Amino acid sequence: MTGLQRIRSVLAGLLMLAGVALLLVQPEAGYRIIALILSVVLLIDGVRSLWFYFSMARHMVGGRLILFRGIIALDLGMFAYSLQEIPPVYILLYLLVANLFAGVIDVLRAMEAKRMESRWRLNLAIGIANILLALSCGFCFRNPTLLAYVYAAGLAYSACLRIAQAFPKTAIVYIP
Repeated sequence: MTGLQRIRSVLAGLLMLAGVALLLVQPEAGYRIIALILSVVLLIDGVRSLWFYFSMARHMVGGRLILFRGIIALDLGMFAYSLQEIPPVYILLYLLVANLFAGVIDVLRAMEAKRMESRWRLNLAIGIANILLALSCGFCFRNPTLLAYVYAAGLAYSACLRIAQAFPKTAIVYIP
């Protein structure tokens, strides 16, 4: 991880902690804040993936997967933004499915890294945390205020892990 990537990871973690503070200050409007955070993150990820595809990945093996990922993330971000005007149950259901899917993907990624004898424990912890967050959101499905607190706790955990990922020992020697 380069120095710029480390700074970007720490800044993303700090922004996530700012979102946690916002959720803790305004828990009654939590579902709208959650939907806004989710849609902005998906839109940024979609635009970033599409930019990467058109600038470099179209010449790479497997570049089409990056194109498809960008299009899907962009569509899901616009869909999440459009959900702000409908009842909060749909937003909460969308959030539950998104976190559950992300958790399963992280666990599968950790299992693959373990097979390759690579670093896998942190990905496994992130995946299990996302799955537990989705399950706990499922239990407090009818109480939006409690759901905002649960989501804030999961977001804080994810932010702390993102910041911790920025400072691992590097296995490769970099020559400036």
